[in-house]
Amino acid sequence: MKAAIAYEVNLATYDYTFTIEETDGFITRLSFDPPTMEDHIAETPLLLEAKKQLDEYFAGTRQDFSLPLKMHGTPFQMQVWDALQRIPYGQTRSYGDVAAMIGNPKACRAVGTANRNNHIAIFVPCHRVINMSGSLGGFGTRPQLKRALLAIEGIFID
Repeated sequence: MKAAIAYEVNLATYDYTFTIEETDGFITRLSFDPPTMEDHIAETPLLLEAKKQLDEYFAGTRQDFSLPLKMHGTPFQMQVWDALQRIPYGQTRSYGDVAAMIGNPKACRAVGTANRNNHIAIFVPCHRVINMSGSLGGFGTRPQLKRALLAIEGIFID
């Protein structure tokens, strides 16, 4: 079964509506866009738990998520996404650091591409990856969201 639910939050004066998607008992997507006509909107126990854990994260009372996640990607992407989940709350790593974590230190750009293809952002914290220079780095078209997510974790980047 596939189901989705909307999640609304205000961060740093911006309003966001995310879509959280569940398929067969796993969280499979967190989109930075509101649900579409194609999404089957339902309040399943897992989606409600995901909303609760996001509420706690945004309130600053949750540092780790305990949800069943299912990701689909290449073996390389799966390695990167696994490494992202090992970056502790309140810390960042550079793209090069993540490449080294997976044993491929020259794969900085490929790590960036894998980050961009992470369909379960926040739960798989690609926002914790920044440029080696300490600047924000990529986050699609929503750098203010990346900045706000890092600020929740006590990290402030101009």
